[in-house]
Amino acid sequence: MVKILIGLSAAIVIAAGAFFGFEFYVQQRVAGEVEAAFAQVSAGGSKASHGKVSFDLLTRTLTISDIAGESAARPPVTVKIGTFKAAGVSQPDPAHFSADAIEAENVEVAGTVAAGWRATYKTPKISVLSYSGPAGPMRQVDPASPADLYRFILEHFAAVTATSITIPTLATAMSTDGGATPGSSDYAYSNIALRDIKGGKIAASTIEKMAFTTSMSIAGKTEKISGDIAGFATSDFDAAGAAVILDPARSSDDSYYRVYRQATVGAYTMRSETGPRIRIDGMTMEDIGVRPSRLQLPALMALIQGMPAPGSTPTPAQTRDLLGKVAGLYEGLRIAKAEMRGLAFDTPEGPLKVAAIRFNIENGKIGEFAVEGIDARSPKGPLKIARFALKSLDISNLLRASSLFSNPGQNPSADQLIGLLLLLEGTEIKGLVAPYKDSAKPVTIESLDLNWGQFVGPIPSRARFSVKVTGPIDATDPDPLKMLADTGKDQAAISFDVGAAWSEGSRTFMLAPVTAEIGEIGTAAARVSLANVPREVFSINPLQAAIMAAQIEAGVIELAIRDIGGVDLAVAQYARTQKVAPDAARRAIVENIKSTGMTMATTNPDAMAIAGALTRFIENPRGTLAIKLTPKGKVPAMQLVEALKSNPLSALARFQVEASTGR
Repeated sequence: MVKILIGLSAAIVIAAGAFFGFEFYVQQRVAGEVEAAFAQVSAGGSKASHGKVSFDLLTRTLTISDIAGESAARPPVTVKIGTFKAAGVSQPDPAHFSADAIEAENVEVAGTVAAGWRATYKTPKISVLSYSGPAGPMRQVDPASPADLYRFILEHFAAVTATSITIPTLATAMSTDGGATPGSSDYAYSNIALRDIKGGKIAASTIEKMAFTTSMSIAGKTEKISGDIAGFATSDFDAAGAAVILDPARSSDDSYYRVYRQATVGAYTMRSETGPRIRIDGMTMEDIGVRPSRLQLPALMALIQGMPAPGSTPTPAQTRDLLGKVAGLYEGLRIAKAEMRGLAFDTPEGPLKVAAIRFNIENGKIGEFAVEGIDARSPKGPLKIARFALKSLDISNLLRASSLFSNPGQNPSADQLIGLLLLLEGTEIKGLVAPYKDSAKPVTIESLDLNWGQFVGPIPSRARFSVKVTGPIDATDPDPLKMLADTGKDQAAISFDVGAAWSEGSRTFMLAPVTAEIGEIGTAAARVSLANVPREVFSINPLQAAIMAAQIEAGVIELAIRDIGGVDLAVAQYARTQKVAPDAARRAIVENIKSTGMTMATTNPDAMAIAGALTRFIENPRGTLAIKLTPKGKVPAMQLVEALKSNPLSALARFQVEASTGR
């Protein structure tokens, strides 16, 4: 028995010695590999150091303390990690490393993020579950190239898989290095989480909350701003989409690459000591992509580095250069849909609220920029707008055009101002309710739509304007609104619709539709055509336009009027002013028209046709009056305009007249 016990004890001692010897061997080997990995980083020009390295064989846990690094790029980025611990580690092959769990404690990263600004990021812990990735640097990095450093990071990220990465808290401190406007900002993030990381993609990422405070010294006074955001979330991040803007080989690639499927921001609140309180209920963006031919990191870095120092006033040349670069960035960005909801901030007259702001952007153009549900107060009363929209705004070229106006000593030329029409296709307003003078009743714009296009040079050859308005009226308004006011009406509804278009093939210019309606009075519609309209008439040179306008000929002109109460109102008003009965007033008006027609007929017999139709229109209210003028041969439009000024009857003689009435 004693021999057995002695033998067993000896076996345990030998086994233990072998185990600890093997563990020591493994630990030395792990330490050597860690040292080799740090040496590889240093070989690229960066600095890297660490403290004690240990390895627990039973739990396969690697621990490295006091890690410090500094990038070779200038200004440098520094990294400090108090403790790095990886549990359940394994190495399936020499090039890869995996771990069941990784924890990095007391992490600090610092570097310059923009001209004059330096940032420091600190977190007590970063946790990673089910990690697998490269065992060391995949390649050397060019220390002089920030683009290569970022591309290196994305390449490594694309080779990593992990179930999750979580950060309980992250503190960010930013400050200027001096300059004309010193300041500082502090940001606190809580519960950061990244889920399902594989192949350079992140299925979902969330931040529970972010709070911030900013202090800025302006003109010797310190302005403090604070706020918070109730969460961020992104879906389907793709590092490959982000990497294309770092790859010089893609600089001519004109395709779009999606970076995020969706990004959302929770409720946002901002407060300042002297300014208004601002709140946004939430924001959403969908299908966010980049186009490498228009958006490359070197251009972005040049933009950041070229920005004027905080608080300084840029020169006109710097402003033009900056706006030109920002314009290029817009051309490299795509957002299929963006929405901001529940915007509210304080004004001296009271809170201003906006239900939603929506837009999309691609190829440097905002397809539609819409602001909905505006509710505010003006000094004279409430102001509401259901919808305001700009259609197809070319934001990139608008910025470039703005750069031309950056010199305060140089006024923009006429062609530059007219050229701005090319950058917008139209605007729309719906449901505008606003105070009108001192009236207790507001003016309401039910709808207003203005659009243009089909450009000849910088001048549109197609346009349309329509508006529907309801507003207060009184006896001081001109006729026919005065006629309504005299009957006791205190408001009227008015609508206009005017369209114009030029056809290059037929060289015709058409004003159609041209309609106007005043509620309870009547409607009028017209069609006016011009022939032989040359392209050259659409010129910003007034002399050239005038010369070419001499070729224009008048076409068919049609006018239609429908009475919905205006005739009776006109008769009633005449009766009041002449102090006669309504029937007598109607007869007097008819006789006056006939007398005038007979007088005009001595010069132009067609005047009687118009007078006859007009008398029937007055005698039979609630009817229609139609007049059609057809040119007798070629009628130069410029001559016609001059004739209308001096002798309208001679102008009328150049047309065949058709006049009729109906119900």
